[in-house]
Amino acid sequence: MDDFDFLHGSWDVAGRRLTAPLASDPGTWAEFPAPPVVRPLFGGAGNTDEITFPALDRQGVTLRLFDREPERWSLRWSDSRTGRLDPPATGGFTGDRGDFHGEDSHDGRPIRVYFAQHRLGPDTARREQAFSADGGRSREFNWIMDLTRTGQVAV
Repeated sequence: MDDFDFLHGSWDVAGRRLTAPLASDPGTWAEFPAPPVVRPLFGGAGNTDEITFPALDRQGVTLRLFDREPERWSLRWSDSRTGRLDPPATGGFTGDRGDFHGEDSHDGRPIRVYFAQHRLGPDTARREQAFSADGGRSREFNWIMDLTRTGQVAV
């Protein structure tokens, strides 16, 4: 239940995103900074991750909650462009790696979404996102963020 506790605090992010995911020409990778702050909820059974993307002119929040019955995490994203809460990705951790899967849509077509959270040490982490338009047989990574801790959040 405390899988995400290592993320509590403030971070610098070196991010990059694919400019045209799932396109016949996926475009290029665009780099962006993003300083998130992760705060705990429910004594470790949840957290919020507020992030600002100055270069993308938007903000976002991730809500992570641990469902005690199946012992799985649910991750939900919302950003200032849409104002909606995206469908959940669910999963869990094995060691220092969390794997999460969900169903969503991209440009009007159904996709499978994959997120990976890597704990690389006490002050470094990585997040990756991939989409699949073929039912999960293949994945295209389209969003990668390398995190470096800048401070702890008081709990």
